[in-house]
Amino acid sequence: MRLGEVERLRGELSEFVADVLASLPRRDQRRWGECYLRGLMLDGRRKSVQPMAERLPDGNMQALQQFVNQSPWDPLPVRRRIAQKLCEAVRPEVWVVDDVSFPKCGTLSVGVARQYCGTLGKRANCQVAVSVHAATDTASCPLEWELFLPEDWAHDNGRRRRAGVPDEVGHVSKTRLALGLLERLAEQDLTVPVIVADAGYGRSVSFRLALEERGWSYVMAVDPKEFARPAAAEPSQPEYGGLGPPTLPRYREPAKPLTALIDPGTRFEPFTRRQGSKGAPVAGPRLPGLDRRRGPVRQEQDAGGRHQRTPVAAALEAARRVTPGSWAPPIPT
Repeated sequence: MRLGEVERLRGELSEFVADVLASLPRRDQRRWGECYLRGLMLDGRRKSVQPMAERLPDGNMQALQQFVNQSPWDPLPVRRRIAQKLCEAVRPEVWVVDDVSFPKCGTLSVGVARQYCGTLGKRANCQVAVSVHAATDTASCPLEWELFLPEDWAHDNGRRRRAGVPDEVGHVSKTRLALGLLERLAEQDLTVPVIVADAGYGRSVSFRLALEERGWSYVMAVDPKEFARPAAAEPSQPEYGGLGPPTLPRYREPAKPLTALIDPGTRFEPFTRRQGSKGAPVAGPRLPGLDRRRGPVRQEQDAGGRHQRTPVAAALEAARRVTPGSWAPPIPT
């Protein structure tokens, strides 16, 4: 936004800041928090403190730097209030679990490493954060996020000390980070809608089971090479012969790759997920329910490998219509 446009919104911004920064103990913190927000809203390639301070008529680099880096205030109540306001405004149909990556040239930023960078679509030097976005078919906004610390950083004490990483912060897998974010949001009495994620999270059986244990519906992409059984398959209990321990229940037929469970006569039903800058992406058909676990479960797969949990109708409808941010289920060929 241009400076004049931001200045015309200062009254509304002041009301917004007074609400979301109400937990900050000092008036000067709230003042520079509002100034920092205006700096983020202004046009400009770089959003670090110095260039933002130069663009703002009341900008003060030292005061903004103090607010961001050294001023003692707890960000969690602020993020909690922002999440509540966003959910009230957006009324999300899904929460999207996804990676957000930040390409970097140097090696000093916290968590920077050579890893997959979604922004560039390849492995590169970058930071990665795990995020949860609230989304509908017309809007998407972040609710929670946390920086991922690669394993290389966990034992490099010198690097951690130079970057200011607290001693209690260590390497945690992305699925565990995502689960922690979801739990924090649920503790705020926010209604948990259908949770969607790509195969980076969907391939984790422990993550899917953790969502199921909490009673949360989900739609996940999975690797088509994974093995599964039809949802109607049930293990049989062989008769006990009287010698040794009882035989455990077993399936009569072995599990098969997902691609082998696709009916050759499956009828494709293409649909438009959303309008994008490069046209309308088209997704593929739904397939019969599959169960990768022991025992029947109501879920469905499509040719792209998207997993669905109950309630079936709500989850499928949300997945069909919502593909926000950088989350895009694989399109079958």
